[in-house]
Amino acid sequence: MSGEQSTLSVVVAGGGTAGHIEPALAVADAIRALVPGATVTALGTDRGLETTLVPQRGYPLELIPPVPLPRKPTMDLLKLPGRVIASVRRTREVLDRVDADVIVGFGGYVALPAYLAAGRGRRRIPVVVHEANASAGIANKIGALRASRVLAAVAGSGIVRRGEAEIVGIPVRASITGLDRTALRAEARRHFGLPAEGPVLLVFGGSQGARSLNDAVSGAAAALAGAGISVLHAHGPKNTLDVPEHPDHDRFPYVAVPYLERMDLAYSAADAVICRSGAMTVAEVSAVGLPAVYVPLPHGNGEQELNARPVVAAGGGMIVSDADLTPAFVVDSVIPLLGDAQRLSEMGRCAAGAGHRSAADEVARIVLDVAGTGTNRSDR
Repeated sequence: MSGEQSTLSVVVAGGGTAGHIEPALAVADAIRALVPGATVTALGTDRGLETTLVPQRGYPLELIPPVPLPRKPTMDLLKLPGRVIASVRRTREVLDRVDADVIVGFGGYVALPAYLAAGRGRRRIPVVVHEANASAGIANKIGALRASRVLAAVAGSGIVRRGEAEIVGIPVRASITGLDRTALRAEARRHFGLPAEGPVLLVFGGSQGARSLNDAVSGAAAALAGAGISVLHAHGPKNTLDVPEHPDHDRFPYVAVPYLERMDLAYSAADAVICRSGAMTVAEVSAVGLPAVYVPLPHGNGEQELNARPVVAAGGGMIVSDADLTPAFVVDSVIPLLGDAQRLSEMGRCAAGAGHRSAADEVARIVLDVAGTGTNRSDR
């Protein structure tokens, strides 16, 4: 480590989607809380959400060329070696410039160049790998081969070939893990124009929304209002929502918004949620103790269903397939759930019990340990 540098320098690699970025930033926050003088630099590309999310959270962002890994043999595969070399070279320049003591990677386009660059140059930089999904991606499997510590949200992710990763859960920001939904309930409902009393259903399909969720819930709008249930529905910035007028909407409104800037208030206003089951979504929803109807993406490798299974097995939610999420399902299954206060309360307790509220702090302490600082030193 440089003799001139007096502070810990950590590089977090988790760009692309919110599922990679949010855990990285949660760990960054936890590192700063433990070592206030630490420098935390985020790696990203100009294609991902990190260009907005990272600066908003107050961290420097270094852009590197993305390295998308083709899922099938195509002509792009021939371009891969050159792309990897260029990205690794640029990443190593960043690592040397910030005098990185440790890299913590969360998978995706950004993590692979970081893992490869860590072993190049004048000194090797230790790596910590965290796998958030129930089925590990290629980048993290490669990173795990030389990582000092390999962490995972759940058992059986397949990130290591022999043995098992350390199970720590998914790092979630403190504003969510420390959320007092009861204390914020009145403020949250006023914020969204929802009634102070009566059940509220929260619906969201990720940052871009989900058409199947939009169609199913809006199609049951009249039945929801007739049952005395209000709705807060984030339909996605590129989607529109057609909610038929209903007389009961004056008392039990259907609030449709493109995007939810204040997820803390959305969680606090709600009694149950219908959502996708990306790893970060499952982590946040269970951390705040919300009963959930998880609707896994109908394509991919099935990892979204795997993400939700532990919470569902603990009694904190249910899984319904994308094809089976219809207005009739909302009427037959969701409305009765929202009308059963005792069942909601029990599911909420089970969801909270399945979460890992301390994951960000635990990962941060592991990162500090790997960097060789411990948590009682703010300089070197």
